[in-house]
Amino acid sequence: MAERDTQIQLVTFQISDELYGIDIMDVKEIVRVQEIRQIPNAPIYVEGLFNLRGEIIPIISLHKRFHLKRAHLGDDDELLSGFIIIDLDGMKLGVIIDKVERVVTIEGNDIQPPPQMLSGIGAEYIQGVVNREGGYLILLDIRKLFSAKELKKIEEIGR
Repeated sequence: MAERDTQIQLVTFQISDELYGIDIMDVKEIVRVQEIRQIPNAPIYVEGLFNLRGEIIPIISLHKRFHLKRAHLGDDDELLSGFIIIDLDGMKLGVIIDKVERVVTIEGNDIQPPPQMLSGIGAEYIQGVVNREGGYLILLDIRKLFSAKELKKIEEIGR
């Protein structure tokens, strides 16, 4: 987690009814929804593979992983849905998001420890929570979203 007296930049996005953020340094790019090639016998939360300029990237659904419903979006918001391509220590993954929000800068000392249970995603996957106008922002710890065994299986699917 960020030092208490530093600033951190987050890419924020909506999944279901919640606003999440991940460190901008872990985000490679944001891509609009495109065709995903399904993979037989893949874990339920692996939507399939996506070809990004010749690079094959596994696409993950946190909706399925954490049993979350899709957000109800208007036509304008549909244009903001897609994938966030993240880099997990050299392995690229795409995470399906309902809507990309924006990049925000937060103060390290504004980050509070996560409550024990937060909207279906357990505290072990959350770095912290930031109180914001109209609600809160949940900081995901992308390195804890998947076990080493799960990452190995996802990586094998991507080959």
